[in-house]
Amino acid sequence: MHKDRRSFLKVSAAAGGGMMIGFNFFACKAESKIPDFIAPDLQIPEKWNKLNGFLSIGENGVVTIMSPNPEIGQNVKTAMPMIVAEELDADWDRVIVEQAGLDTENYTRQIAGGSGSIRESWKELRETGAKARYMLLSAASAKLGVPMEELTTEKGKIYHKATDTVIDYGEVATAAASVEVPEEVALKDPKDFTLIGSNVRNVDGFNIVQGKPLFGLDVMEEGMKIAMIAHPPAFGMKIKTLDDSAAKAMSGISDVIRINVEPEGWNPQWSDVNAYPEVVAVVGESTWQVMKAKKALKIEWEKESELESSLDHEATMREALSTGKGEVARTDGDPDAAFAKAHQVIEKSYSAPFLAHNTMEPMNFYANVTADRAELKGPIQTPMFLEGTLAGVLGMPKENISIMMTRMGGGFGRRLYGHFGTEAALISKAVKAPVKLVYTREDDMTQGTYRPAYMTTYKAGLDKEGNLTALQIKGAGLPGSPLWADRYPAGTVDNYQATNFSLNTNISTGAWRAPKSNFIAVAEQSFLDEVAEAAGKDPIDFRLELFDRAKNNPVGEKNDYDAERYAGVIELVKEKSGWGSNKPGVHRGFSAYYCHSTYVAQVLDVVVKDGQPKVEKVYCAVDCGIVVNPEGARNQLEGGIVDGIGHFMYSALSFKDGVPQESNFDKYRLIRHEEAPEAIEIFFVDNGIDPTGLGEPSLPPIGAALANALYKATGTRLYNQPFIKEEGLLG
Repeated sequence: MHKDRRSFLKVSAAAGGGMMIGFNFFACKAESKIPDFIAPDLQIPEKWNKLNGFLSIGENGVVTIMSPNPEIGQNVKTAMPMIVAEELDADWDRVIVEQAGLDTENYTRQIAGGSGSIRESWKELRETGAKARYMLLSAASAKLGVPMEELTTEKGKIYHKATDTVIDYGEVATAAASVEVPEEVALKDPKDFTLIGSNVRNVDGFNIVQGKPLFGLDVMEEGMKIAMIAHPPAFGMKIKTLDDSAAKAMSGISDVIRINVEPEGWNPQWSDVNAYPEVVAVVGESTWQVMKAKKALKIEWEKESELESSLDHEATMREALSTGKGEVARTDGDPDAAFAKAHQVIEKSYSAPFLAHNTMEPMNFYANVTADRAELKGPIQTPMFLEGTLAGVLGMPKENISIMMTRMGGGFGRRLYGHFGTEAALISKAVKAPVKLVYTREDDMTQGTYRPAYMTTYKAGLDKEGNLTALQIKGAGLPGSPLWADRYPAGTVDNYQATNFSLNTNISTGAWRAPKSNFIAVAEQSFLDEVAEAAGKDPIDFRLELFDRAKNNPVGEKNDYDAERYAGVIELVKEKSGWGSNKPGVHRGFSAYYCHSTYVAQVLDVVVKDGQPKVEKVYCAVDCGIVVNPEGARNQLEGGIVDGIGHFMYSALSFKDGVPQESNFDKYRLIRHEEAPEAIEIFFVDNGIDPTGLGEPSLPPIGAALANALYKATGTRLYNQPFIKEEGLLG
């Protein structure tokens, strides 16, 4: 069912600090007025004036701002419109936020990934608001017959102080829409921001707590059927035979079909990761009917390739690191000679297993594919890449494909890969009906697209004074190495070498929150703590010594970090946590890391209760430039910390004969409420630079802060994840 823009706005009105009211993508009683207890007298305008692809202004001054990027819980649906509203000088209490669909003409980089939504769109969003403000001022100048320079704006109104005249944006919106858009426009000095830097509530918050439909699983369309899939039980297997007679005979079942998302001659994109391109789809009237029919399928599977997923992954990587020949990514000085002269050599290895993304909302997508059009709605981090894939597999021009983004119940990289959207489209095309494809939890967790398994070996050489004279790092992954060869501690030691080993696997893998960094930060920062102890130095002081070298006389020219900013967050968290003060019964761990252009340093406090370690508090210092919405920023950082503690401590995926052994949360261990930190304190560096990434950077360092604190509490160094499996950890 097509809904025009007017009807969409009728049901997506918002006000009161951006709280969404009556929001429903698909079916809702239209509301012409926001409830009085949220925003008295805010009426939805009958006429809208579009100033650009991002915003329109109603005749009554109400502003609607499009949020172009996918909302995955990182709060960009609030933060991105805030940036536009800041330069527009809009009254946020009279702003409606609307989720944009995929629109490559009006928007760029409609992606949720790499912590890049704000970082990559900062200037564009500011200019969008500033240019619209210029157009309003130009229209007001003509209306009043005064120079534009004499006009000022504030909270959706235009002021001419000389004549004590006030004009609402709505009064000149129609005229402003016809003003030529300026090529260049002056932007505010950040010190003049009034909205950016203030705490603004999530624009979807009101509907989320009420359980209103926002997510892909909420989609309901007229004539829609439900679809589910069955894929091979093990990596390296494919369908041999299918007996669907029992399933087809069951009540409510209309179709059982085989689909292949990789047709012959099709060239996949990077986002088309899929372990099982051919699956069996069951289509019917209700979720329960389809689930029962799926269990009635009789499928014979056959081996397609060697079951590499049956191997001992840790042993495979360990052998490669010890006997294999890798690719040297960087060498400074002469590490071999330096190790030969070292007074003390420390060498340790660290490992981590495959991990699932385990999003709260399983994979799902709605599709309605006809002979000449494809309409899709669902939770996807990369709609523009899904569009390209659909054009190829459907043989349909992109302009005939519409993708609407719903709010996502988690992603963490899993929804970068849109095979489930492609599957939904192909099922709809085959059955000639609109369908909503829904994965069960087991479908999702056994399909793949996991965080790769990793291992790395660190080797350090110290002189008699405890100075680091040599450092060697070897990193292996299934697949891909986890190393960032030019990041810290590169540039801090004269003799340094980083070597990559990439091993093959038929397990499908992909980005998992803070790719590569989510493992290497834990290994690196755990090892540096152990080296600091061997050198007889405080772990923070030891790192700051290395940063002094990187600031004053760095080694090499390709160092991928700012040593001044990096050391700055370390010094900040040292101060705020009271590092060095002895707290009875409290065991402290430290860690710091740089990724996604952001610097994070953390101190984690562990106490032992009833013989069990408990994370009491985390202190977190962050240099991410200008903070658009501090409340949303804190939520992201806190979420990354809790997520990291849980996965590093408890989570793992294992395989037997190619079959994932953890297919649901009864076996795949996640953090529980009582295991989360009792308190988290966040400290932002106020340096006024443009915003950098925020959704991922707090996760990588927390694992080492936890490991280093647990060592203090138990006397056991932790080298393998999940930590819970380490012998001696819990006594």
